[in-house]
Amino acid sequence: MSRIAKYPVEIPNGVDVTLSEREVSVKGPLGVLTQFLLPSVSIEQQDGKLNFKCSSNVPGADAMSGTMRALVNNMVIGVTKGFEKKLNLIGVGYRAQAQGSNLNLTLGFSHPLVHAVPAGIKVETPTQTEVVIKGINKQIVGQVAAEIRAYRPPEPYKGKGVRYSDEVVIIKETKKK
Repeated sequence: MSRIAKYPVEIPNGVDVTLSEREVSVKGPLGVLTQFLLPSVSIEQQDGKLNFKCSSNVPGADAMSGTMRALVNNMVIGVTKGFEKKLNLIGVGYRAQAQGSNLNLTLGFSHPLVHAVPAGIKVETPTQTEVVIKGINKQIVGQVAAEIRAYRPPEPYKGKGVRYSDEVVIIKETKKK
């Protein structure tokens, strides 16, 4: 059995989990998330905890039980605390400004970039060089952060570009004559 699937997911107070044959739904103070279930994984709810087991001998069912456990655990964390990613813009003239459901970026191109933010995601710019992405779905928060970073990833010689706040960019030495 998967090592991750052995650990039950604890359901905190104020969170409701609804199980059906095809999906699991988690409702909390920040919102509602749903996830489709695989037929090879079974979920049992006992004493405020969710237990995951593989229900068939299909190859890969063991690994999928651990994957489903991780996805449901992220759903529980998302509806209680939420997720956030922070990006830093490093470079002369690099700026960001949040306007409603759009993020306006100036990243050294000849034109400004406008990134449309999907529903359920909130983008804030505390300063012109910081972007904070918040939401309840970990996957979508990470995807939006990756899309914004992909406009101008950090380059290895000066370190200019868009990077995660905890990212370390190793600066290369320039070519010597």
